Amino acid sequence: MLRLTDFIIDCPDTMKLAAFYSEVTGRPVKADSSEDWAGIKFGEIELAFIRVYDYRAPQWPDSEHPKQFHLDFEVDEIESEQRRVLELGATLRQDFIGPEGYGWQVYTDPVGHPFCLCRNKGVVWTDQGPTWPGRDQGI
Repeated sequence: MLRLTDFIIDCPDTMKLAAFYSEVTGRPVKADSSEDWAGIKFGEIELAFIRVYDYRAPQWPDSEHPKQFHLDFEVDEIESEQRRVLELGATLRQDFIGPEGYGWQVYTDPVGHPFCLCRNKGVVWTDQGPTWPGRDQGI
């Protein structure tokens, strides 16, 4: 059986990037985090940060230094979340929000990794997270 346990992000300063994503997600950095490895738990999965001494930031959308991955965060209010992530050190790169207020915005974190704030029409938030319209909830 295969089970995803970690999503690991290379970076030059683990504690600094973990603190950024801790503020973005509202989840604490794990107590046993260090300058070489830091983590944030999301149930069974850990968003982890590993120090790379010769780190080279992706230059989205440049294909010479591609993004390699990106994170999507579904939000119920784009404007307030945009202000918040910008204050935390993110940089807005591209805006795909339509006239009705739905779509996504592409940002980069303080060391260049892209992530998106998304607002999808019909998504309903519950205590267990978002419920997506038209998706089989049994999966």
